[in-house]
Amino acid sequence: MPSFLSAHGLDPGPTQRPLPAGLLSGALATVPATLMLALSGALRAEAEILGLPLGATLGIGCAIMAAAGGVYGRLFGRGANDRRGGWLFGMAYGFLLWMAGAVLLLPLISGGQAPAGFAAIGIVISLLLWGTAMGGIFPHVHRRLHVDVSDPDALCRARLGSEAASADPGRSPASQPGNKER
Repeated sequence: MPSFLSAHGLDPGPTQRPLPAGLLSGALATVPATLMLALSGALRAEAEILGLPLGATLGIGCAIMAAAGGVYGRLFGRGANDRRGGWLFGMAYGFLLWMAGAVLLLPLISGGQAPAGFAAIGIVISLLLWGTAMGGIFPHVHRRLHVDVSDPDALCRARLGSEAASADPGRSPASQPGNKER
């Protein structure tokens, strides 16, 4: 990220969990997006183009969108956690996914086939809806995944600060040399 953005504190702190929050938000946002895909006929069109059963297309699509939510959380950092503008970041990200996925990748992997008509409109609306929902859900999910700094057990599990930097994997921070046992 450009240095001027990090000067404003956009990098997530050690108690924040943008990747898991993005994964969960992306998975939850597939519900309204899938409804739009089904209503527009785009889900069936995608399944036919890919040559997959409808259930497999739905499952793979949900997994991809959950992973895309994780990428969103890591990419936007604290900006994704904005309650006022997160939905807008999400919608822009959904548009980017539409351009990369439905416009570029789907025709590439299917030999040039792409949805047309209502199915094509359904795909763009579903990805905009997914992004808007994911961006709106993200701050609420993210808040629940923060580590509570007042809970010493959570801090030990989170491995924060200099203890985390010097700790060996598999060893608790309390067992590190120089740390007092609790």
